[in-house]
Amino acid sequence: MPSDKPVTLKDLTILGREHLPSSGGFMILPSKLGYFDLLRLEMLLEDRGVVYLVERGAALHPLLKVHLEKEDVHALVIAPSETEPKAYRDAVAGAMKGSSVVIYLPAEAAAMSSPMTTVPGAKLEFLLKAGVPVLPLYVHRRQDTALPVGRRYTDAEVVFTFGALLKGDEACLPVYQEQLMLLAEQTMSEACPALDMSLGYALIQGFKKHGVRNSIADGKDDKILRYDKVFAVALALSQVVRKETKKERVGIILPPGLGGLLCNVAVIMAGKIPVNLNFTAGRAAIDSAIRQGDVDRFLTADIFVRKMQSFPWPPSKQLILIERLIPKLKLSITKWLVISKLLPSALLAALLGISKKGGRREALLLFTSGSSGQPKGVVLSHRNLISNVMQFGSRLGLKSTDSILGTLPLFHSFGCTVTLWYPIIYGLHLVTYPTPLETKKLAELIEKYRVSLMISTPTFLRGYLRGVNREALASVKYCVTGAEKLPRTVADAFESRFGRRVLEGYGLTETSPVSNVNLPDPDPLGAPENGYVLMPGHRQGSVGQLMPGLALRITHPESGEPLSIHESGMIWFKGPNIFEGYHNDPKRTQEVMDDGWFRTGDIGRVDLDGFLYIEGRLSRFSKIGGEMVPHETVEEALVKAMGLENETTRKIAVVGVPDPGKGEALVLLTSMPGGPEHQEILDLRYRLLEKGMPPLWIPKKMIRVSDIPVLASGKLDVQGCEKVALAGM
Repeated sequence: MPSDKPVTLKDLTILGREHLPSSGGFMILPSKLGYFDLLRLEMLLEDRGVVYLVERGAALHPLLKVHLEKEDVHALVIAPSETEPKAYRDAVAGAMKGSSVVIYLPAEAAAMSSPMTTVPGAKLEFLLKAGVPVLPLYVHRRQDTALPVGRRYTDAEVVFTFGALLKGDEACLPVYQEQLMLLAEQTMSEACPALDMSLGYALIQGFKKHGVRNSIADGKDDKILRYDKVFAVALALSQVVRKETKKERVGIILPPGLGGLLCNVAVIMAGKIPVNLNFTAGRAAIDSAIRQGDVDRFLTADIFVRKMQSFPWPPSKQLILIERLIPKLKLSITKWLVISKLLPSALLAALLGISKKGGRREALLLFTSGSSGQPKGVVLSHRNLISNVMQFGSRLGLKSTDSILGTLPLFHSFGCTVTLWYPIIYGLHLVTYPTPLETKKLAELIEKYRVSLMISTPTFLRGYLRGVNREALASVKYCVTGAEKLPRTVADAFESRFGRRVLEGYGLTETSPVSNVNLPDPDPLGAPENGYVLMPGHRQGSVGQLMPGLALRITHPESGEPLSIHESGMIWFKGPNIFEGYHNDPKRTQEVMDDGWFRTGDIGRVDLDGFLYIEGRLSRFSKIGGEMVPHETVEEALVKAMGLENETTRKIAVVGVPDPGKGEALVLLTSMPGGPEHQEILDLRYRLLEKGMPPLWIPKKMIRVSDIPVLASGKLDVQGCEKVALAGM
């Protein structure tokens, strides 16, 4: 090997080295491979002959092009769109004579790469048809997912993770994609030291680093407080929390806002575990959460106690009313402001008793919304939260001048992770408002504070379509929606009105919560006229690609048999953001966990480019006459049949009820006025049959309701809908 190469192996971490065959020809198919990565790979293969597989017209690093032109470098140039499969197979097989290794060089397709691969699936599918053994290689640059408050990495610090050699029928696109996701999960779990950091230590570093540059604006009273002042108040409050509470968990009953942020940070700095309670839930669910959480003190505000009179408030001696307490802490706040600025992060953490490492210890207790069952306590560890902040932050790539709109409830996992921990750790401005329903006021805040990222749900997005001017949302870079399926009609109407594409994402409380997100298409680095295909950042109807470091598998919903990830089936996830289990509930934990894999309860599939499509929650399927019928698909057909495409609020819901003949039957709930229900359901039936819908998929009964039951998070209240349907039978 030439001795003047500008790289060494000292910055390279290798995982799965045992998978590198010592003999025989094979093709390495990497997720991406830059110039310096290629030089390191050559060093690893210095005893083997190497042939580079290059696409004609591919966008490559200038130094890489020069390297390929050297006399001792062998390159096989192909044009997949033009080459006959047999000619391509013969060329690759010929290049492998003498146990040579063929290395495919992916084009430097775009400025922002996919978390899995920069190579479009159709091209990968062609490459895998070479009929030769394929070695998957996941290439990860450490700085791509590094926390801004963690260790700094150079572009040279890279991880190579090799997978098992794929031979014969295994050398196909779905298996390769699944292997690459597993390699990504292995890479993040084994080669990312920041995952061991505690949430408290990450927050300390975030406040110290971004304290004078970033701030929170409380939209309720337009109060703006810099992060360093927020930190000082939270530290003073944490001393009271530490003194007043005997239990390890502390309840918080507050909406999004400055108060909610202060209380959550104070609890963390007191070495305690926050439990943000769902104040919109029923009494039984709230009582259950308090009992499960073993909470003895509750942080809230006097004004909120008066407002939420239906809430089953604990005795007043258990309440810590922050607006009465904080004015008494002026001296303490001043003291902590000085201390927090003078002491380095490590000493400040030691003074507060905050460990640098958190790992799998409980950091947060959240409760599921109960949309399809009783609330379950979800234990999220420090590792879970740090990894999800890292995953989400690395995909969005926002800057310190950007602002986030925080309106989702703090008891909602997305509202907690993305609008509490993420902006502090990454150094972004936060704009809060206590409810996502007042869209005109929210639009004013977006315009006033130049909000870059708005988080919403389809239900709440509909409100922006009524009386909000286009100019109000001009600053928005990303409008991310989740919690429920994004109707095409809502997405199109929003984009038409505001010129902003709605980017659907996906996640669950158990995934901390973000697992997938669509993003705008990246800026191309190569010229399309050169035959080069851009890897998209989003795809209509999907929930986007997986977060970095998350793996996925698909199984049969009933038998549990493994399926191709391109087939519809039960979605399972594995990764550092997967929860630690249900609180004090080993039985229900065992039902959804299998050797680190989490059974989501959702049915879906992955396409050629790694985009995930959610086809419905298993609880939103009915088994009718032995056939699985998806409620959401039926709802989409009904929206069109009933002419509801332009409605800005949810007008229908489909639920299943027991049926002695077929097992289950579908019932349509609607808030639309109309004539006799029996006649109307018959008319709908004929219209749907004409559109080709199977008879089993058509609701047998229609029930009129004043409003479709919806949870505070914007999700359909499945339990509420089922109760209405059963009562109306």
